[in-house]
Amino acid sequence: MMLLGSILGGFVLDLLIGDPHGWPHPVCLIGNLIAWLEKRVRAAAGENPRRLLAGGALLVLIVCFLSFTVPYVILAAAERVHPWLRFALETILCYQIFCTRSLRDESMKVYDALERKDLPLGRQMLSWIVGRDTQELSEEEVVKGAVETVAENTADGILAPMLYMFLGGAPLAFLYKGINTMDSMIAYRDPKYLYIGRVAAYLDDAANFIPARLCAFCMMAASFFTGLDVRRAWRTFWRDRYHHLSPNSAQTESVAAGALHLRLGGDHYYFGKLVHKETIGDNLMPAEARHIKQMNVLMYFTAITGLTIFSLLRALWFFEHTSLL
Repeated sequence: MMLLGSILGGFVLDLLIGDPHGWPHPVCLIGNLIAWLEKRVRAAAGENPRRLLAGGALLVLIVCFLSFTVPYVILAAAERVHPWLRFALETILCYQIFCTRSLRDESMKVYDALERKDLPLGRQMLSWIVGRDTQELSEEEVVKGAVETVAENTADGILAPMLYMFLGGAPLAFLYKGINTMDSMIAYRDPKYLYIGRVAAYLDDAANFIPARLCAFCMMAASFFTGLDVRRAWRTFWRDRYHHLSPNSAQTESVAAGALHLRLGGDHYYFGKLVHKETIGDNLMPAEARHIKQMNVLMYFTAITGLTIFSLLRALWFFEHTSLL
């Protein structure tokens, strides 16, 4: 039950504090490690595809090993001192893994800019949270970009690490975070990352396969709780859940598109290159700034729904195993 307390405490801390700029963060250390290893792999492999692929696989192994082992050793050492010290440290680690508040804060910067009719600023704020080129996007495309990234990151940044916390505590959640950070840094489809990031991309797809689908169903429940169109969310999910280059991203994006009556997805430029994507949802209304707010409410309710379900299952598991002792 102490793990459940750490997860709940970490979630509440994230809602209250978020991710203040300038504070040290373990994920930044993981990102620095990935960047350092990438330089070493490229220096050793040159332009050889096989060497880049092998070096990318070695990079993945090192990052996964350290992402899990470091928090595991820290928590094990803390428990030898006192169980409550482990509890306190694991609560802090869980807090640092969640990104609910920061996802809301960063996407609302786009909303605030659009509300002030400052489209260039809205494009700039969006560029901080998406990978696509934003310089030429219309206001509607900026809104859709914000909605899409909140919908996708509800799975990647909230529900997925939450699930792994419940399964294996902060160490397993940090292992997932290491995988997800590699995906965001080196798993691109352009020629530069085609080989070095291939293993990281496949591993991220595997790690997110179950969480993305669980998140989609939690988001449908949240659509009901928030008064959105849950029936259209359900229909759009079943029709469009694979309308994406990733097998996981459209799971939650399709639910959001249906619930908000928006058409998401479609072609976009990445690093100056046009990438063709299928559309998600039906164009029942133009995307407006208010949809960013609605998506954030949906994100919060999705997170709370998932947390409630996982907590109940964890409590049932604990009491069942306690009664058998």
